[in-house]
Amino acid sequence: MGALVPGGVLAFDAGNSKTDVALVAADGTVLGTARGGGFEPQKLGAAAAVGGLEPLVHAAAEEAGLRLGDVPLVQQVSACLANADLPIEVEQLTAAFEQRGWAESVYVTNDTFALLRSGVDEPRGVAVVCGAGINCSGMLPDGRTARFTALGKLTGDWGGGAQLAEEAFWSASRAEDGRGPATALLTALPVHYGLPSLAAVIEAFHFGELPAERQLEAGPVLFQVAVSGDTVALGIIQQQAEEIVAMAVSALRRLELLGERVIVVLGGGVLTAGHSVLLDRVTHLLAEVAPKAVPRVVDVPPVVGAALLGLDHTAAGANAQERLRAAFAPPPAA
Repeated sequence: MGALVPGGVLAFDAGNSKTDVALVAADGTVLGTARGGGFEPQKLGAAAAVGGLEPLVHAAAEEAGLRLGDVPLVQQVSACLANADLPIEVEQLTAAFEQRGWAESVYVTNDTFALLRSGVDEPRGVAVVCGAGINCSGMLPDGRTARFTALGKLTGDWGGGAQLAEEAFWSASRAEDGRGPATALLTALPVHYGLPSLAAVIEAFHFGELPAERQLEAGPVLFQVAVSGDTVALGIIQQQAEEIVAMAVSALRRLELLGERVIVVLGGGVLTAGHSVLLDRVTHLLAEVAPKAVPRVVDVPPVVGAALLGLDHTAAGANAQERLRAAFAPPPAA
């Protein structure tokens, strides 16, 4: 049976905190979109996690004036998913999408590839995402890829918003009891949380008076303190920049792109927040080891990259890609 949207793409950018869905026609016209919560197959299992996306698919289809029935909705599912890290995970998630019957063909990959494709005009380049955690991927038009397992410290990763927040508390605690150098984090963190001392903040987290998720707020505080010139905070930011560049350079080397002009896409909340104290260091370090690489912070949501990957699979032309990008382009500055 034919697809309801011939040549269409159902794109998913599913992260730990949110999921974006876009239903796109063969010519790049965006027919419907939806947003939902995080995607956690490692907790729910692949089938249940993919099944949980059905309300978003229904919402996007309804916006497009379509109803889900017995036939595929589109030609291609392009699903870029957090926690699709290991080959077995990709295999299980692919099977789960195929069982839903939303498309004639299914393509599943890690969500870093959505970020990468959103920032380049062809499937060629490297992307580093630094959000809650950190990850990197690279791709070439011939299908070769470079990627990282990205399971945290267990697989050699360092950084991201969660770890930066931990480092802020770690450094402040050591400054307070004399194990480490003085830092303005010792006073800035209590001010941020509205408590009289760092000990009071830690006690509030320990007893649940402050919810654990609010620990992430220490990350932005770290950047504020770094901007003031605090040596300890600047050292943490420097390490984060070094880790971002190390991942990018590793992927470039593995794809034999280190000596070529190539885009290095930067995304994730930490990198898109506009912290010049970090971005300037990343740019400087990258220029030292990969002088032809061009860093580029994304200005469109990664679901655009997921949809572009889908259009790549349906062999849509440049006009379709331009139309899709235009639909998500940021408004011009006033």
